[in-house]
Amino acid sequence: MQPRNMSMSGAVDLSAVKAAAEAKQKAEQARAQRATAQAGGQQPEAHVQLVIDVDESTFEQEVLQRSTEVPVVIDFWAEWCGPCKQLSPILERLAEEYAGQFVLAKIDVDSNQMLFQQFGVQGIPAVFAVIAGQALPLFQGAAPEPQVRQVLDQLIEAAEQRFGIVGTQVDPAQAAADRQVQEPVEPEPPSNPALAAAHAALDGGDLGGAIQAYENVLAEEPANVEAKLGLAQAQLLNRIQGTDPDRARKAAADRPEDVAAQLAVADLDLVGGHVEDAFGRLVGTVQRTFGEDRDAARVRLLELFEVVGPDDPRVIAARGALARVLF
Repeated sequence: MQPRNMSMSGAVDLSAVKAAAEAKQKAEQARAQRATAQAGGQQPEAHVQLVIDVDESTFEQEVLQRSTEVPVVIDFWAEWCGPCKQLSPILERLAEEYAGQFVLAKIDVDSNQMLFQQFGVQGIPAVFAVIAGQALPLFQGAAPEPQVRQVLDQLIEAAEQRFGIVGTQVDPAQAAADRQVQEPVEPEPPSNPALAAAHAALDGGDLGGAIQAYENVLAEEPANVEAKLGLAQAQLLNRIQGTDPDRARKAAADRPEDVAAQLAVADLDLVGGHVEDAFGRLVGTVQRTFGEDRDAARVRLLELFEVVGPDDPRVIAARGALARVLF
């Protein structure tokens, strides 16, 4: 997916925090307090978390309230989203590098559908910012690091000029250490060079190479769950390359009997985080088709199950629905 909406316009009032004027006043007071503290020999605050995981229960405190003191950048992601795995490490690294000029809030869309819908996210990865309770759409898709830096610089400048919000100076090394303590790294499984090469190809956007590499792994290890998941992700991303979402959705709406059109929109729905919509569309297609068309829809549904994961409750529910229309 190509990044889009690289813009600082389109502020939307979430009406959940105080007015921007009051936020600006509080920010000015905070700056004055920090200046006084530093003049007295105190060191910059070291234990501010620069990267935080946020859910619906903590959103008001961790994002809305915090946004009166520092710009909060929101990363909407999902575990099954290949481009998210390219973008999220960039955002996390830059959060530490910028050392308190913004805070990164990570929101898993699978677990936080209400927030996903409230922001009107069309696809993931999607990046927003909140400043003094104002939501700003930044970009969608796995943008390259120079472009991400440019947007962050614009965000920080806008936060200071419009609201007087400049964040808090922190020790980035200490903040990174705090996050590692909060989220201990699990031991990595034994290295598989072929699988590592497949992951690298996927992370680097070489979808054709990733598909071939995962297929090579599965040729040797047909039961390798990690390779099956990687292959399903790479094939999904490869299928949607160059697809015009508006045109694809219109074709599916105009021609409900066109199985290829339904498959294309199901792929777009899944990449956009609308998992249940994707599954429901394909179950419906299986129900009203026969022969090769039915088999094509069934196989695509099984492929999307691989992307989301067999233990996901939406997959379990869709498997039941598929069984009911097949038998």
